[in-house]
Amino acid sequence: MRSLVTYRPNGLSLFDEMDRVFDSLFNDLPSFNNRIPSVDVREEEGRYILEAELPGMTEKDIEVKVDENLLSISANKMEEKKEEKKNGYLLKERRSSSFKRSFVLPKDADREKINASFKNGLLSLEIPKTEKAKPKLIKVKES
Repeated sequence: MRSLVTYRPNGLSLFDEMDRVFDSLFNDLPSFNNRIPSVDVREEEGRYILEAELPGMTEKDIEVKVDENLLSISANKMEEKKEEKKNGYLLKERRSSSFKRSFVLPKDADREKINASFKNGLLSLEIPKTEKAKPKLIKVKES
């Protein structure tokens, strides 16, 4: 009896090809867009900078909140209804996307002076360091 699992020259078996076909069927189905955004955090002299990629969002969709030492970024977007008349049927669809991500602020972060800006799908947070956290130069006097 001959085996159904034959190896192709490209190294894929018949089962691998079938898996690929079935996976591609589900790629075209509508999905909920609940992805976690990419975030970069860097430290500069006197401040921290946090940048989050939020494509398709507006500043009205985004909420930035500080609760003690926890910084939370969340967004909720509900797209308008899409109506499509086809073969006597009326189709109405709504898509939404949301996420929430939290960060523990360092002890030297000045929670009262955090600034947020949003441009071209990029949320930027400037988190200044407290004055007492900044290095202090002590002048050495001749005795």
